[in-house]
Amino acid sequence: MRELLRPIAFATAACLGLAVLLGWGKPAAVVGLFLVSGLAVGSLYALGGIGIVLLFRATGVLNLAAGAIGAVAAFVTWQLGDWGMFAPLTWVAGLLTGVLFALAYGRLIAPGLSWREPVIKGVASLGYALILLGLVSFLWNDDPRKLSFPTDAVSLSILGLKVTVTRLIVVLAAIGIVIAITVALNRTRIGLQMRALANNRRIASLVGVPILRVETVAWGVSGLIFGFTGLMFGSLVRLEPAVITFMVIPCTAAAIAGRLVSLPTVLVAGLAMGVIESLLTLADTFKAVRPMAPYAIAIAVLVVMNLNRRLTFAGDD
Repeated sequence: MRELLRPIAFATAACLGLAVLLGWGKPAAVVGLFLVSGLAVGSLYALGGIGIVLLFRATGVLNLAAGAIGAVAAFVTWQLGDWGMFAPLTWVAGLLTGVLFALAYGRLIAPGLSWREPVIKGVASLGYALILLGLVSFLWNDDPRKLSFPTDAVSLSILGLKVTVTRLIVVLAAIGIVIAITVALNRTRIGLQMRALANNRRIASLVGVPILRVETVAWGVSGLIFGFTGLMFGSLVRLEPAVITFMVIPCTAAAIAGRLVSLPTVLVAGLAMGVIESLLTLADTFKAVRPMAPYAIAIAVLVVMNLNRRLTFAGDD
């Protein structure tokens, strides 16, 4: 609990301090708008990071194709909607597309690399991301597009600010998914099997853990999360192949802040990254450094979490 409270306190203090510093002299409504927008985008970073951590814990693969899978899902959803398909069916098709492309890699490519080093697995997934990026860029030109949902037009007043229901859904989804996955990992049979694989793949296979089934579930669930993240990113930010594909950078930073283990910390880090990145827009001087904000935050969180930790070279730290 202490390891979780520390990054929460650090992230809250950093966000509030930056809001006061950069928002000084500006209308409170404007600062509040950037805070809300940052929370929504940060929830997307957290969602992507959660999918990355879940998959890494079960398979040992740092999936750098997460953003590309989300991009494919988003563009399939848009295309089906443009053809006039019933909207809810397009959303389902987009989510299933994310699952399909995640499983395609997880079942056709990843097994051949299962005993290789983590770096090789990560680079291989990066190659898959570039293939998907090229495919999406080839099939859809650079015309401006946007995914729209009925919830975009519905807003609620929170502390005097109008917040669209889409943004609320994204934030609540990030929190709900963290709770659901944490409970599943600790209370269900498949969750315990995932934890066994994460601890020691070789021993898990010797004691009868069905590796193929467990990894298939992990790839499918992560693909569902990536697909949902891509759809929401296409609505709240931009529906552009490269932008959604490279969303994996801040998502990976959030995952690293959680040391590829702690889902609550990933959530906190993702939210903080989104808020701070959004607040930096308030100052012309700092706009140019926005892309580096996620990794700067990830480094700061890791430093704070290890302040009183003694490092040795005699075993696991």
